[in-house]
Amino acid sequence: MTDTIEDLQGRMEEAANALDFEEARRLRDRINLMRSGASPAEASEADTSGLVRQQPGAMGLGTSQQRVAPPPGWKRPPKPDLKTSGRRRK
Repeated sequence: MTDTIEDLQGRMEEAANALDFEEARRLRDRINLMRSGASPAEASEADTSGLVRQQPGAMGLGTSQQRVAPPPGWKRPPKPDLKTSGRRRK
């Protein structure tokens, strides 16, 4: 199946006229790949949807933010004594 750029352009225009915009977008992306140097076989195999599946548990606000992990062996410093903090020596 060796499609040329002209064949793909004709099929893209037909798909756009038939209001099949997903197919027209797919063909447009194949044409762009072929113009940038990809072989017709590579262009037909490429996934140009641009969609990335959401990772499990990444729904909601702020759940996909990275958390800082302390280095191994790190311990939290002791809390300051509230009776003596903020006072200067005389």
